[in-house]
Formats: sequence, C-alpha cells, structure tokens
Amino acid sequence: MNKPWVEKYRPQTLEDIIGQEQIVKRLQRYIDEKQMPNIMFTGPAGVGKTTSALALTKKLLGDNWQHNFLELNASDARGIDTVRNEIKNFCRLKSINAPFRIIFLDEVDNMTKDAQQALRREMEMYTKTSSFILSCNYSSKIIDPIQSRCAIFRFAPIKAFNIIARLKYICDKEGLEYDETALENIVYFTQGDMRKSVNILQASTTTDNKITKEAVFEVIHKAKPKDIRKIIVKALDKDFMGARTLLRETMITEGISGEDLITQIHQEVVKMTSEQIITESEFIKIVEYISECDYRIREGANSRIQLEALLSKFLIITKND
Repeated sequence: MNKPWVEKYRPQTLEDIIGQEQIVKRLQRYIDEKQMPNIMFTGPAGVGKTTSALALTKKLLGDNWQHNFLELNASDARGIDTVRNEIKNFCRLKSINAPFRIIFLDEVDNMTKDAQQALRREMEMYTKTSSFILSCNYSSKIIDPIQSRCAIFRFAPIKAFNIIARLKYICDKEGLEYDETALENIVYFTQGDMRKSVNILQASTTTDNKITKEAVFEVIHKAKPKDIRKIIVKALDKDFMGARTLLRETMITEGISGEDLITQIHQEVVKMTSEQIITESEFIKIVEYISECDYRIREGANSRIQLEALLSKFLIITKND
C-alpha cells in the first residue's frame, strides 16, 4: 500500500525541516549536548511541530528510541486519568540503552485544567529520568506552571516560497508535471500549512499525471481569487447589483459556504491593500465591516443576507476617505 505523501515525504532529520531554521539551530544544540529540558512547541497546524519532535527524539535516543518514547494525543487522552496512569507508569520505568525517556504530548491545549495540574506534578517528579515535549496551537491555554517549566519554541507559518519549493520537489520525485499557477493557488489557500499543501497536491493528481489549476480548485472547493476580487472591486466601484449577482453565482453555482467566502474576502482585501489598490483608511473600515459579518454568520444568521449587507457597506467607502 502506498503511503500518503505527508508521511512519505515527512522530514526524518532536523536538517531536512523546511522554514524553521532558527528553531532547528536551537534544537541542534540539545543534540550536541546530549541532553534536553522540557520543551513546548507552539504554533499553527502543519508547520513542523510533530516532525521536529520525532526528528529530535530519534537523534537523542538513537536506535532504541521507540522503547523510550511515548506519544499521546491530548485531544483523545485529555483527562486526569491519562496523566495518572499512562504517563506516570511510563516515567517510572528505566530507560533502555538511552540517556532518558521522552514523552511527547500533542495538542496539550485540549487537556483539561485538572489534567494539566497533574501533568505539572509528573514533570516535577521525574526530571531525572524523563523529558517532556509538549505541542499545542495556543500556548495561552496552557497553565503558567507548565509554561515556566518548558523552553518554548514558537513555530511560524511556513513561507510561500518554501512550500512551493517542497511541492516542486515532490512532483519531481513522483514524475508529475505541474502548472506554476496550480502550486501558487495551493499556497494561497493553505496559508503556511505544509501538511495541508501536500495533501491537496496529492489529491490534485489527475489521470494524465499533471497538477493543473482546475484540479486544485476541484479539490479545495473554494471560490477562485479572481472572482472574489471582482466582487470586491464592483462593490467599491458602487456597482452593488453587479457585485451581488457575482456573489450569488459564487454561493449557489459553485456551492461555496458563507464562512469560506468571508474568509476569502478578508484574504483578498489584505492582498489588495498590500498592492495599494485599497488604501489604509479604507482597509480599516472594510475589516471592521468584515468582522461584524463574520460574527453574525458564525452566530447562525443567514450567510447570503449578511454578505449582501457587507457589500452594501462597501458602497459608502470612498477613495477620498
């Protein structure tokens, strides 16, 4: 059975990790010193937190890393019993031909507060025999006593050129042809998430072994950026009916949800501001209107009505503001 590409092309060493150069340098010091404190990886999904943890563990523990390594996903095992049973029992055992044992807890920000307090206690008791690697999306959800016991590494979204370079590498390895615009569209929608980018790339492979822009849009199932821009431009040019017609076509014909559309509108507004098509003062007002629309849609209001109301507010923004 063929592996998913996210596993097939997962970096196996720290040197292979892309887009996190400063973090890799700091982790390399632990390998050189052959010791490691408790550490916490924090950042958005798909930026290399789990990959870094596995690469670091394999290098520190050597050939016997699997016997001295415990991996738990705190989303599933999030209660206090997990800490008291699985983690405590693992920490009590002596390491096998390795300097210490490593416990990797993924998505720790989903653990209950009681479980976090229990985890803090285990981190205190077994400092001589075990080290913890904690991974989370939001460090603010982790209690202060745990944060103070960890060296914190903040992972940033991976830059577009790094993701495109990796996607091209995978295409070359798989013997695939690709359109440059197809890869750019993948990066546009994934916003720095390498795992999501690779998954979309694999899902976009066609029968003729070519990654095309059309195949990418079929997989992503989101509105094309050029269509979103047309809607925004028409609204800013005070062509409300034209903008409204395009919006309805996008939502009904292409089946795009209101939540996805509001996110894409914000994304395109940011891009237009960076290109100086929209001024800073216009951007401030537009973002305020977008935030109100986003809140109402998420609270259950009719998304089409809210988006049309958003377009109507675009009409009052003038170039002279």
